[in-house]
Amino acid sequence: MGSNKMKAAYRKKYGPPDSLKIKELEIPKVKENEILIKVHAATVNRTDCAVLSGSPYIMRLFTGLLKPKLPITGTDFAGKVEAIGNKVSSFKVDNRVFGFNDTGLASHAQYMTISEDKDISLIPEKLSYEEAAASLEGAHYAYNFIKKVKVKKGDKILINGATGAIGSALLQFSKYYGAYVTAVGNSKNIKLMKSLGADNVIDYQTEAFTEDNQKYKYIFDAVGKSSFAKCKNLLETDGVYISSELGRLGENFLLALITKISSGKKVIFPVPTDIKASIDFIKKLIEEDKFKAVIDRKYLLEEISEAFNYTAGGQKTGNVLLKIN
Repeated sequence: MGSNKMKAAYRKKYGPPDSLKIKELEIPKVKENEILIKVHAATVNRTDCAVLSGSPYIMRLFTGLLKPKLPITGTDFAGKVEAIGNKVSSFKVDNRVFGFNDTGLASHAQYMTISEDKDISLIPEKLSYEEAAASLEGAHYAYNFIKKVKVKKGDKILINGATGAIGSALLQFSKYYGAYVTAVGNSKNIKLMKSLGADNVIDYQTEAFTEDNQKYKYIFDAVGKSSFAKCKNLLETDGVYISSELGRLGENFLLALITKISSGKKVIFPVPTDIKASIDFIKKLIEEDKFKAVIDRKYLLEEISEAFNYTAGGQKTGNVLLKIN
């Protein structure tokens, strides 16, 4: 490895993207059950923005109440195993691996360590490091939408925000199960949505999707910019609304509790669990050529504040990549 120093994106407290600084630190040493990874790529995603800012405040229950538990940002990675602890049996030096943890992995750095029993896996041979990194965070949340309702062939689904990291994955996963999908996105991404399999496309810049005359089994709000009240009239009598956000004053969580005990249209809150199952599903679809992560822009580690600002702007298409090594 040469020098025992590495570059990392560092902050001491919650704050805006400009609070992140590139700092030179010691390369972490592996414990007996850990692996040392040379990170080649990561993403800057909505989860990262919440971890950086500490907002919404519920995030701090997991990332640190008053200050971040991890000064280095980053929730996903793709890289090569550089060294292993003496009790590691699942991975070998030079393995290409990728992984995700929504509370943080300190992966916005040239090197990171992780326990071998965490949510990591071998990268499919057909993927580059950048493609692998882009296949995790958004796709994990998308899979949690899908598995909550068990999408079936012929189900009619509307996806609001079908061009983000979650939405573009949701679109592909829904088509994998044979659903009829109406994708809502902006003008510049009409062709993208069609290429991902959308049966119908609505350009929100020219028409309101809430005025659609079709009825849907499921409405997936992958950007959290709508509400159950606005979408209710589009749902079938037993239809389900799912959002990627808590909603105004946490309404989606409360509505999920209320509508659970009532008949008719429901709200389900997709608490994201079992990352390992998500990774297994994602890898399966990648191997079957049924899922390909969408990549918008690529930044160098030194440009990380710019990457965070772009992601926080809410207009990205698919994933924002961070090129690290």
